[in-house]
Order: sequence, then structure tokens, then C-alpha cells
Amino acid sequence: MTWLFAGLSEDALYTWESELSVWVFLLSLAILALELLRYLGMKRCGWPLIGDALANFVSLGFYLTLGYLLYGALYLSAYVFFHQFALFDISLSWATVFICVLLADLAYYWEHRCLHRVGVAWATHTVHHSSPHFNLSVAYRFGPMDDFWPFFFHLPLVLVGFNPFVVFFAEVFVQLYQTFLHTEVIGKLPRPVEAVFNTPSHHRVHHGSNPQYRDKNYGGILIIWDRLFGTYAEERETVVYGITEPLNSVNPLKVFFHGLTRLWPAMRDSSGMKNTLAVLLRPPDWQPVVVRASVAHQEERSR
Repeated sequence: MTWLFAGLSEDALYTWESELSVWVFLLSLAILALELLRYLGMKRCGWPLIGDALANFVSLGFYLTLGYLLYGALYLSAYVFFHQFALFDISLSWATVFICVLLADLAYYWEHRCLHRVGVAWATHTVHHSSPHFNLSVAYRFGPMDDFWPFFFHLPLVLVGFNPFVVFFAEVFVQLYQTFLHTEVIGKLPRPVEAVFNTPSHHRVHHGSNPQYRDKNYGGILIIWDRLFGTYAEERETVVYGITEPLNSVNPLKVFFHGLTRLWPAMRDSSGMKNTLAVLLRPPDWQPVVVRASVAHQEERSR
């Protein structure tokens, strides 16, 4: 076990991250091909599903391009800058990588919860949830600001003293794990696994628009965070995938930007600065008091 505490170089960690990302992508493509064959046998492999899968990968291209142009150089550079103010100097080893991944998973839980419960954050995360299908291609369906939010939730790990490259690796690892959760092929796993880890069953719930499934199962690798913080739901009835206001489009541009294009009218039509800020900062289902009062008045008149 001494290898856990042996020194580890940043170059080696970067190599692991790069190779792991490539292998996960290639494996996910192979699994997606099997999923499509399964859908073909079930006579569900029509243009809506194929078009949706293609839109998912185009959105991935948009996301990577935008991320490279706007965040690529700044993201890790900002981590390196803030690391000089760290409380401790935590050594680089596989043991500290493991601990950092565990803490990054907790940070991801709160980031993910924020993405669902803050209007402006949901405007980008809704892209990932807008597909009415559930297969490996959905794992690559990203929004335009998905590279923006993780920084603020993982920066504390850098300030504690974890090496910036370790923190970045941990973020990537948590995301890569979730790739294989996007499938209907795998049912429920043995109870001990379902009790501790995020699984396809748990993640199907997370993508459900069923009332009892909304805003549940935010975990990345571990589902224990949801159990601890009261956001866990078990998969019981059939999951209805997608969002409550369906997108009904496989146009990649509409898929990628629809969250922002829906946010703007809500801001424009709100009355006053307070309500405008509330549209950005409150949950996406929030409505101004004046709107709720108006709706109640209309219902009263219709009686």
C-alpha cells in the first residue's frame, strides 16, 4: 500500500486524465451503438431518437469550443493563482487524489443542486435535461455555461491546499463516472451498491419530469449525499424524461441555447429590479408575487 503515499507528478496526473477521458468517450460510443441496436429491435430507433443523439454530440462540440475559448486558459490558471493563498501544502500522491475526489464529489453535489435551484444556473443546465430520451449520448449534452459554475464550488479545495491539477483531475473524474449512468439498459444493481453509489437507476430518477422525481438525486459518484441532505428518491414508477416545458426540437442551436433564450423573456417581462434579480437567483419555477396574485384573481373571477 506504500504506492498510495508515493510521490506523484503533475505530468503523470495530466496523462491519466487525458487517457481516461479518451477511453471513456470511446467506450461510451461502443455502448451507445449497442443501445441503438436495442432500440432498433424495440422499433424505437426513429429520427426523433437519432436526431436527438446527433444534437447531443453537436452540443458537445459547441461546449468544448466555447469552453476552450472562454474558460480553458483561465480555469486552471485561476486555480494556480489562488493556490498561493492555500492554508496548507498538501502533497501530491494517489492517497490525496482519492481524498480530493471524495471531497470534489461532495462539492459537485452542491454545485448540481445549485444548477437546479438557481434560475440563471438552470438556464444552462436545462440543456442537459431537455432530452426526452435517455442513453449514453445524453451524457454529452451540455449547455453554454456548464464550464463556468464548477470553479466556484471546487475553489475551496484549492484554498485548503490541494494541488490545482489534483482538483481539476477530481472534477473530471466525477464527471466521467456519470457518463455510464445515462442508460436504460442497466436495471437496479445489488442493494449495497444502490445504497452507496450513484447508479443508472438513481440517475434515471434525476432526469425524470415526474412530480415526485423533480430535483432529486443530485449526487455524482456517491448517492449518500442525497440520503444525508434529503434529496433522495427511489426509482419506482416509469420515468418520464425531459423538462416540464418540452423543447420538441433536435436543432442543435436551439438545444444549446434554449435555456438562455427562455430566461431572457422572463427577465424582460418581470416588473422592477427586485423581480428581475429574483428570476436570476430564485428557483426556475418561481413567479413574482404580483403574478401569483393575478392568477389567483383570475381564478376567483372564473368561479
